[in-house]
Amino acid sequence: MIVARKRPKGVLAMGWASFESAVRGRTEHAPTSADYPDTVVRRTSFMAGGGLGWRISALETPRAAPAPWKIVVITGAPSWAEYWAETLAELPADREMIVVDRPGYGASEPAEPVADIRTQALALAPLLTTARGQKVILVGQSYGAAIASLMAEANPGKVESLVLLSGFFGETGPTSRWLIDVGSRALNLIPRDLRHAVIEASGQRPQLTYAKRALSRLNIPIHMIHGDRDDFAPIEAAERLAAETVTRRPIDFVRTPGANHFLNDGPAEQLIAALEACIPARKRWTFRWPTLADFGVPRLLGVGAPSQTAGV
Repeated sequence: MIVARKRPKGVLAMGWASFESAVRGRTEHAPTSADYPDTVVRRTSFMAGGGLGWRISALETPRAAPAPWKIVVITGAPSWAEYWAETLAELPADREMIVVDRPGYGASEPAEPVADIRTQALALAPLLTTARGQKVILVGQSYGAAIASLMAEANPGKVESLVLLSGFFGETGPTSRWLIDVGSRALNLIPRDLRHAVIEASGQRPQLTYAKRALSRLNIPIHMIHGDRDDFAPIEAAERLAAETVTRRPIDFVRTPGANHFLNDGPAEQLIAALEACIPARKRWTFRWPTLADFGVPRLLGVGAPSQTAGV
């Protein structure tokens, strides 16, 4: 049994880990290779889509053969795949997961911030590549929710279900508001990942039009999972987006009592169960003998035709 070292939790601990990692030249706060063998969780990389030329880093679950479902996770801001390591390690063998360090974060290029969510979506499109017969659940966490929405819309037929997990939609909660304010004042003093997060979060609101338009065009199940104690991205903003956005299918909104912004910090089995519930139910095909009605015979014979009522 693998017993993983717990990663920093909370704003102060994660902030300190960012400074410590920057000083030591590490791209991870707690190297996943020290916690898990690469047969369970391993680093991988790929070239960004759109000919952008960046190498993007991610964590994945190796599988001897492709699993029926691949779960693709677009993380928030800051974007650190390592905080999904415990979930990756607990994933059942018949599922795959890949969690990305978005462009400008962690072990991913470039060194500069990529604040345009459309460019982020373009760069991350290769994540939706699958093995033959494999299906994708696309998860957008926090700031990544808007990016995942664009990815799903730009790649029709490649995503079976979209999950917006603790989605951040331009409205800050008390904690994120404080962090952005403090970070903006010390932008040149804080580590790269924190600096990029401040730049992204403070400039997202004008771009939400793109995400809303993408959601309205999707014809796949859309799920929103949000903790009612989220002090980073208010649940009210997510509920309002779900209510006001006209979509081709109703958005399934799941309010999680007592949960904060970091749903991946809780027990891994609970998060995995929540994602499993977002897998579309498989429709069972059953054979049915054709009837005369299938060929229009009853209507030709006058059977089943609308009855005529005599006038008064």
